Amino acid sequence: MNDLIYQRIANNPLFHELVRKRQRFALFLSMIMLVLYYGFILLIAFAPGWLGTPIHEGTSVTRGIPLGIGLIVVSFVLTGVYVIRANGEYDRLTQQLLREVQHND
Repeated sequence: MNDLIYQRIANNPLFHELVRKRQRFALFLSMIMLVLYYGFILLIAFAPGWLGTPIHEGTSVTRGIPLGIGLIVVSFVLTGVYVIRANGEYDRLTQQLLREVQHND
């Protein structure tokens, strides 16, 4: 019985749409994070003096500190964006898919 249900789900065009949308969005968010992360690493490698420059004279806070903290914050924000979309659009498509498969019984 379960194999039949799995086969129906796998053959449903809505399932393919769900997988395609989720993969495309996850890849998009991953690329944003990779560009930001590797950009930061490249700054560390090729512009350490710029990163080590204090933000204001007389302070010990350098440009690299807020950039590093910003990178961490962006990663949390992108995770939140994915969760919001997953709990909205992807859950809605999943429920619709399950209703379609159950009505075919």
